[in-house]
Amino acid sequence: MNNKASNSEMQSLKSEVEYRTKLQEICSKIYAAMNLDEIIINLKDEITGLFAAERLTIYYVDGVKREIVSRFKSGNEINEIRVPISPTSISGYSVHAKKLVNISDVYDKKELNRFDPLLEFDSSWDRKTGFRTAQVLVVPILYKTFLLGAIQLINRKGGTAFSKTEEGYVTELAKIMGIAMYNQKRMAKTRSGKFDYLLENHIMTQKELGKAVSDARAKNDAIENVLLNDLKIPKKDIGDALSKYYKVPFIEFNKSLPIPGELLTNLKVPFMKNNLWVPIRTEGEMVVIALDNPHDGQKIGEIQTLFPKRKLKIFVSLKDDILDYINLFTQDEKELSSIDDILSRLDDEEEEIVEAESGVSEESSAVVQLVNKVIIDAFNRNASDIHIEPFPGKENTKVRIRCDGACSIYQTIPYQFRNAIVSRLKIMSDLDIAERRKPQDGKIKFKKYGGLDIELRVATVPTQGGMEDVVMRILAAGEPIPLAKMGFSKNNLDNFVSCITKPYGLIFVCGPTGSGKTTTLHSALGYINKDDIKIWTAEDPVEITQKGLRQVQVKPKIGFDFAAAMRAFLRADPDVIMVGEMRDKETTHIGIEASLTGHLVFSTLHTNSAPESITRLLDMGMDPFNFADAILCILAQRLVRTLCPDCKKSYTPTKQEYDELVREYGPEEFEKFVKIPYSDQLLLHKPEGCDACNNTGYRGRMGLHELLMGTDEMKKMIQGKAKMDDLRNQAVSDGMTTLKQDGIAKIFEGRCDLLQVRKVCIK
Repeated sequence: MNNKASNSEMQSLKSEVEYRTKLQEICSKIYAAMNLDEIIINLKDEITGLFAAERLTIYYVDGVKREIVSRFKSGNEINEIRVPISPTSISGYSVHAKKLVNISDVYDKKELNRFDPLLEFDSSWDRKTGFRTAQVLVVPILYKTFLLGAIQLINRKGGTAFSKTEEGYVTELAKIMGIAMYNQKRMAKTRSGKFDYLLENHIMTQKELGKAVSDARAKNDAIENVLLNDLKIPKKDIGDALSKYYKVPFIEFNKSLPIPGELLTNLKVPFMKNNLWVPIRTEGEMVVIALDNPHDGQKIGEIQTLFPKRKLKIFVSLKDDILDYINLFTQDEKELSSIDDILSRLDDEEEEIVEAESGVSEESSAVVQLVNKVIIDAFNRNASDIHIEPFPGKENTKVRIRCDGACSIYQTIPYQFRNAIVSRLKIMSDLDIAERRKPQDGKIKFKKYGGLDIELRVATVPTQGGMEDVVMRILAAGEPIPLAKMGFSKNNLDNFVSCITKPYGLIFVCGPTGSGKTTTLHSALGYINKDDIKIWTAEDPVEITQKGLRQVQVKPKIGFDFAAAMRAFLRADPDVIMVGEMRDKETTHIGIEASLTGHLVFSTLHTNSAPESITRLLDMGMDPFNFADAILCILAQRLVRTLCPDCKKSYTPTKQEYDELVREYGPEEFEKFVKIPYSDQLLLHKPEGCDACNNTGYRGRMGLHELLMGTDEMKKMIQGKAKMDDLRNQAVSDGMTTLKQDGIAKIFEGRCDLLQVRKVCIK
């Protein structure tokens, strides 16, 4: 008995040694092969024989179409097999999940469901070919973390399932195949084709490239445009290919790129368009140039003559992107004048006088057009503010714009023209151009200057070196945002609506400048704006117009301030009164009195939190009993940048990251309000960057809210002039979520991330 067992073990060991020897021979041949496709064809019988399989398929990954494509297959019934990388097919599932799949019967649905409920076998392949599939063994081909393809074995001779030993051997074979595929890609990099990168990474085939070349010739178009528009190859991949070929960085069109005003002086637009180049920016002493063909030495030489004594740094770019940059940098909305013409005219005027700074009149057509272009471009980029920042000496004037709460450089203007630009803006704002020692405030009604029906609130501020900064807030007239789209949580929305629909009382919205207070108030007014309700508003300025509201612009210079407007409203039969801001004792007192005499009063405060607003008003001298009777709610608000919906990337947070969010929210409140446990299925989102968001990962903003309700308990605490901490604790026990808690809840909803929430929430 022992002898028989010993003989059986010896035979098994001998078979295993032979098996491993054959596998090592196959792996050595693959590893040493110069042409992988050719060696696989030569080794197909050895591989299928090693695993006693009827058929073998080697797939590679088509990254663009998210498919695996047959690189080699035995059997001639079908020319090419393409399978999506998804759980809907056996080989697609293996690649998608990056795991080995061993099926003993592909027609057994229970066995397929063991791997994934979506997994199924497409029997149409068998019906088309007449070949009956039974057993399938698939293993993905990886090199480190790079997914390169898959090996698929079909039908083990004898009809039994592929064994565990064979699973181990095919995994080893796939590992060697991954190294060979990766090495072949590295070796292929020595080829000199412009689009070899796309071929090496299986982003397109040689056949597709050949067709793209012929189509480009037929259309008299660039090959890049055919690849981009017809084959839908991402611009980033085409850029990577051009960058590797030309050995210079690739630059893609970005509409938010600052306009390099000082580099455009004396450059002619037709020359740049005909030769397909454009200056982008300066880096130290170097000028960055975007060019369609960095191998064109003659063109680079001509560009160098335009920038004497400065080195050029060449970037490659697509033809259409270069033309888009030229238009962005030079054309205004109506394309009447280009910035190079404007700056050239300014330069001409400068030469006529002794002092450069006094050489340009603020009424010159070039200055007028330059100012108009700055305002129109800022409006078209959805900017909220424009900052004109001159510097002393010969440093160029910087123009910055604020979009979604973040400032970015829009363009630079040569230093010679800083006084003319500032003076022109003062003339448009009806300010004193001779007064440069103290700040001034004014407004620009832009329609009479540039066509756009917008207003700008203008502030001039004297700065170091005898300079003056100008900051303009764009007040675009528009309809109010519906209350349901303001980003309120369900609980906050229900509570806020219950307050604004009451017949009388006092409602405050508080927060710093630019936190969206006025927008929220107008959304609330829009919600209750009906024919049977008379609504008066006093604003400075009137930013949002609504039909049905009687809106008044206050003018403090003539004594018509918020308090005067409130007194006038109370004689004008109001139901609802909205006051832009309660900044003094008199206005606040009138507001409280109005709310106690049967009117619903809305206003804003510049405070950081809802409980803090109560102590601020009491410190102003408000009667605590009247104020407690009047208050309905106080809403604190911030605006947080939201993740771009087109490119935000989902991920599973670590337990440590999850615990950090819970800790910042407050463990007890988290259990009460959010109730999201940690698991492998939990998904958060992070910024990625795409064309739609200018590669920032963020697009748009939403509100974070902290709603303090005027409950009976809260009214009692106000009457007793309670401390702010006690007021906050009472508000929390009444169900208030803090600004940061509201932000963290929206992180779990996938709308923003912790970095942006922390930027706008202190506590």
